[in-house]
Amino acid sequence: MVIVTTIRREVLTLPAAELGPDNPLPPLRPPREVHRIEDRDRDELPRETARQAAYEPLRSLLPVRIRDGYGREREPRALDTLVIENDRLRATVLPGHGGRVASLLHKPTGRELLYRNPVFQPAHFALNGAWYSGGIEWNIGATGHTTLACAPLHAARVPAPDGGEMLRLWEWERLRDLPFQIDLWLPEGSDFLHVGVRVRNPHEKPVPTYWWSNTAVPEERGVIAPADEAWHFGYERRLRRVPAPSYDEVRQLACAADYFYDLPDARRRWIAALDEDGYGLVQTSTDVLRGRKLFVWGRGPGGRRWQEWLTEPGTGGYSEIQAGLARTQLEHVRLDAESEVSWLEAYGPLDATEAVDEVEARLEAALPRAALDAAYTAWKPCADTEPVEILATGSGWGALEVLRADWKLPGTPFEESTLGEAQEPWVALLRAGSFPEPRRVRPPGETLVAPHWRDMLETAPATPLTEYHLGVAQWHAGDRAQAVRSWERALELAPSLWPLLRCLAVADQESGNQERAADRYADAFDDLCAERRDHGASWTAATAALGRETIEALLAVGRTAQARAVWDRLLPGIRERGRFRLVEAGLLLAEGRREEALDVFRAGFEVADLREGADTVSHLWARLTDEPLPAHYDFRMRPPEG
Repeated sequence: MVIVTTIRREVLTLPAAELGPDNPLPPLRPPREVHRIEDRDRDELPRETARQAAYEPLRSLLPVRIRDGYGREREPRALDTLVIENDRLRATVLPGHGGRVASLLHKPTGRELLYRNPVFQPAHFALNGAWYSGGIEWNIGATGHTTLACAPLHAARVPAPDGGEMLRLWEWERLRDLPFQIDLWLPEGSDFLHVGVRVRNPHEKPVPTYWWSNTAVPEERGVIAPADEAWHFGYERRLRRVPAPSYDEVRQLACAADYFYDLPDARRRWIAALDEDGYGLVQTSTDVLRGRKLFVWGRGPGGRRWQEWLTEPGTGGYSEIQAGLARTQLEHVRLDAESEVSWLEAYGPLDATEAVDEVEARLEAALPRAALDAAYTAWKPCADTEPVEILATGSGWGALEVLRADWKLPGTPFEESTLGEAQEPWVALLRAGSFPEPRRVRPPGETLVAPHWRDMLETAPATPLTEYHLGVAQWHAGDRAQAVRSWERALELAPSLWPLLRCLAVADQESGNQERAADRYADAFDDLCAERRDHGASWTAATAALGRETIEALLAVGRTAQARAVWDRLLPGIRERGRFRLVEAGLLLAEGRREEALDVFRAGFEVADLREGADTVSHLWARLTDEPLPAHYDFRMRPPEG
């Protein structure tokens, strides 16, 4: 048998915005929860859905950082890709950006099966900020887009079940502390990209698990799934059962919406997106991946604006077809201690009418359900096969966890060679029992918050930096009083006060003491400005993040003059950013300078890290004037009130 599948490195050049540095301030506040079921809807849900929706929802983004350093200026940039190809399909994968399948080209027809974004433009859609649209993304961790959306994954060449080559991607997901892998291969002569996924729980306790494979398709395609009913969820946060939407109904929607198809238990798992000629993409899987979903932006001005925001005007919009472990994305699934969950997905072309029975018949002819199950059985032993050639390198966090626990994870090596600067102090804590103080003054690094790391911090010598990290870990664990005591102890000896003062300020805000929070924020910003050594990326990121929080805290208690003083000390390059132009407009309004605040809007700005669903811009505009909101500021995603 001649195997014609190849895997090779290529470079994809796109107009792309730089990701920039991460926000160095630990995310102590709970994440904004859009996907929440209201109590009024809970009694109407299937028992399993209600139980899983209540099962350990995400309450903190720690230990990951917020990624908000990107902008809106795009220049041609080279992105490293890995291309897996046979005589039927060519898949282009971005290992440095979440392992996204950016393109899936059907070679006999020359047609692209996915929505292929012509630009790389991060926006605030991921749990921790930066995300981009297009292709097939792998969402693991918790409800929302993964924190790994713009992060590098490990990648390697591995033998495939048929003797050919397989592309393996793997990483350590830090929110739930779980390793995972994604194996992509093209069986000889196949029109379907096969994707084997495995998520492992090496811990001695159960862990909540979340997975959705998210595929962007051109929005003019109609979406079909084998279900008569669906669960509708929108920005009004209502989950309700509705008839499965027709193509015409979806096209008329005013606002963005999720439809979670209620697939019968015995029905084959699939979802398809077909154009008016009946051609398009079908996704299917083994039964473990039970959920199917359609997301649409809607025809309203907010949805149209978001579509333009994520790409370029005039390039066409997209919708998303998705597949997950649960019925809905409001749920988390229990993964038992020292166990794993795995499944097989397949993506390929389909030509059929929009009739469900015909689509399923065409799918069965192209890729029989029994053949898919057999492919999964053949892949399972290969999931443990060790890589033949490393093609890309992810983070060192998995290597750190393997070093700590001596876990054996066949097939996904987390080598010590991948440990980097971020992991160095934690390696020292692990090996020497103490957390090293930095040789030079700089913003503190990332904090690990899992119980085993917190225990190590508690027994380590009580240096200022140790107390800082211990306080963050205690805060994450819900022991806020002890966290405050740790930060206050560190203040007595710390050479750098501003990280501690900022943590204490957040604690004050969360406890309702806004005046003391403002005091501490002001002191923190003073200390940072005195300590700042240069205008490099890390110090600039710290100044921007702390300056923004400080201004907001001061304005919240009416200290306008102090807020202005903070603004004046921001670096000019920071003040020119769109986010800070919005801050400036709010500051001018607080000072009673309404017309000058309007002038900021009239001059134009773009808030690069505007959060999905946020009404910040429109609310401030409404406070300034009764004039209609200009179209380029209209990101409103909720239906009209009343």
